[in-house]
Amino acid sequence: MQREIKKKTQLYALVAVLSAIVLGVICYNFGIEVVKFQPSIKETPFKTFASDEELKSFLLANLPIPYQTGSWENFAMPEPWVENFTRVENFARTSPSTFSPSPSTQVGAVVYEPVNKYSTTNIQVEGVDEADIVKTEGEYMYVVSGNRVIILKAYPPEEAEILSQINFNGTLKEIFINGNKLVALGGPVSDFYIMPASIDITIVPVYPSTLEFTPNGTITVVSPIPVSIDVHPLKVYLDGETFVNVYDVSNKTNPILTRNFTITGSYFDSRRIDEYVYVVINQPAQLDNDTVILPKIYSEDGIQEVSASQIYYSNVSDYAYTFTTIVAINMQNDEQPETRKTLLLGEASCMYVSLNNIYITFPKNEKTLVSRGHIGNGEIEFPAYGEVLGSVLNQFSMDEYGNYFRIATTTWINATSQNNIYALDMNLSTVGKLENLASGETIYSTRFMGDRCYLVTFRQVDPFFVIDLKDPSNPAVLGWLKIPGFSRYLHPYDQDHVIGIGQETGKVKISLFDVSNASDPQEIDKEIVGVDGEWSDSFVLEDHKALLFDKSKNLLVIPISISGTGSVWQGAYVFNISLPEGLVLKGNVTHLENGIEPWETGYWVKRSLYIDDVLYTISGKKIKMTNLENLELMKEIALS
Repeated sequence: MQREIKKKTQLYALVAVLSAIVLGVICYNFGIEVVKFQPSIKETPFKTFASDEELKSFLLANLPIPYQTGSWENFAMPEPWVENFTRVENFARTSPSTFSPSPSTQVGAVVYEPVNKYSTTNIQVEGVDEADIVKTEGEYMYVVSGNRVIILKAYPPEEAEILSQINFNGTLKEIFINGNKLVALGGPVSDFYIMPASIDITIVPVYPSTLEFTPNGTITVVSPIPVSIDVHPLKVYLDGETFVNVYDVSNKTNPILTRNFTITGSYFDSRRIDEYVYVVINQPAQLDNDTVILPKIYSEDGIQEVSASQIYYSNVSDYAYTFTTIVAINMQNDEQPETRKTLLLGEASCMYVSLNNIYITFPKNEKTLVSRGHIGNGEIEFPAYGEVLGSVLNQFSMDEYGNYFRIATTTWINATSQNNIYALDMNLSTVGKLENLASGETIYSTRFMGDRCYLVTFRQVDPFFVIDLKDPSNPAVLGWLKIPGFSRYLHPYDQDHVIGIGQETGKVKISLFDVSNASDPQEIDKEIVGVDGEWSDSFVLEDHKALLFDKSKNLLVIPISISGTGSVWQGAYVFNISLPEGLVLKGNVTHLENGIEPWETGYWVKRSLYIDDVLYTISGKKIKMTNLENLELMKEIALS
C-alpha cells in the first residue's frame, strides 16, 4: 500500500515541479513578485458543499492545472470495469473450484473438538483486526494465493487438504474471516497510460496570461519564449474500482457470494471490529470538461454517484485533492445497508484505528493533518481534525490512550531533520509536545505502550529512546541507548521488555531490550542473521503482519532471505525467545527445495502461524506443516 502511495506522490510531485518551473520562468522574465502561500486557519471541523457548482468552483480554484481543464479522451482512460451488479459478480467470482475429499477424510467422518490454541494476525490494537493474506480460526485456513482465496482443512495436519477456492479476475488484496463469513478486498488489474517523453513549453509576454494544458503535454502562453523540459516516460496508474465481497463459508467446499460493495477509487486500508469491516478508498479529485469526476458506487440497483452535499471538506490540501471514502459494512448481516463518509482532503497517508475511533493522516505542506472519525456499530462521524508539524512514518507512529491521541513525526528545518512527539485531546488540539528530538536523524520505528513511547531514530547508530507520556501536557525523555544498526519494527514482549527487528551491517538484527529501568534501557540480547560476506533481509521490516510471536510458547518466527555467497536462501527462521535464555535459533524452514530456483519468489515464505503444536509456513505456492518442537516435516500442500 505504501508503494502505491509513493507512486501517486511521485506523479503529483512531477506535475507540481513542472508548474513551478513554468511559473518561475514567467516571474523571472516579467518581474512578477511571488507572494508566499499562507495556509488557511481552521474555522469548523468540516463543511459540506451546497451544490455541484460549489464543488466544481472549489476544485477549479484549488486543483493543479492538469486536473482541472481539458479532456482526457486522448489518454484512453477506460470506462469502469463494472456497470451493474451482474458484472460485479462475474468479476468477483467464478464458480468456486471444488475439491472432493478423499474417502478416508469425508466431511463428518471424524469430529474433532476445536483446538485450544492457534495464532492470529499480528495486529497493533487488541480487538481491532487487520486484513491479511492468511487467516485461520483453528481448524480451517484461508490463503490468498495470486488471485485466489484457497480454503483448506488445516488441522489436524494428517487430514490437511484443499477444500475449495474462489477465483478473481482482478487484483485480490487481503481478506478477513469472522465466524462463517469471509470478506475479500481488492480491485481490477491496474490500467495505465504513459506521459510523453518530453514537454514543450512556450511562454510570451502578454497580459493577462492564459495557460492551457492539453493531453499531448503542451502548456502554451500565447507567443514564443520556448523552453523544453525533458521528462522520462512515466506510467500513471489509474485507480479503477475497489470491491468488498462477503462470502458465506459455512460450507467450506462451496463458498457463496452473499454481498458485494464496489466503489471507484483505490483500496487504501481496512480494519475489522467485531462484525463490522471498515474500508478506506482513495480517488483523486479531477475534472473532465468541467465535470467533477465523483466517486461512484455500483450495486444491483445500478450506479449511484456520491453527491456533492455528501462530501466533507476543508481547504487544507498540500499539492492535490483526493476523495477519501470510509465505508462500514456488517459482514454478518447482509441486509444492513453500508454506511459511509467521503472526505475531500489530501491523499490519505497513514491510518490508525482504536476500538472507538479511526484516525487518518493527510500531508499538508510541512505538516500532517489528522482527521478523527468516531466509529461504533457501523456508524461513522468525523467530529474533529487537527495538525502537527512533520510527517508520519506508519501506523505505529500513532496511538490512542485514555482520552488522548499521540503521534510521532519527523520534519526538516533548515535542511536538518528533527523528530517530535505530540499529545492531542479528542478535539485534536495539541495539549503537549516534545520537539527537536535527535536532531539530524529520522524516525525508523515507534511503539506506544501505555504511558510510554519507544522510539528509534537513525543516522549512523541506533538511538533507542524511552519517552514518558504519563503527563500528556509534558512529554519527556526518560532515557536512551545508542547501539549499532537500527530497528525498523518494535514489538512488545511484556511491560518491561521490547523486541526490536531491524538491521546491522546489512544483516537482519533481532534485539531484546530491557526497559524496566527507563533511565537506563539495555539491549540484553541480539541475534544477527548471516555471516561475513552475506546480506539478509526480512518482510517484517516492511510488513509487521509477517511476524509470528507468542510469549506463552516462547516462539518467534520471522521470514528471512540471505544472499551474498554465490547463492540465495529464503525461508522462516524459528527462535525460542525468553528472558532467561534470550534469543536461541531453533531451526529454519524453506520452500526452496527439490530444484526450485531462489528467484521463483512464489515459493518465498511470507507468513507463518501455528495451530496447537503444528507450525504452518505459507508461501504463494505451498504450505508446509512442521512439528513445532523439532521442526520435522509433517505434511505439505501445493497451492499452484
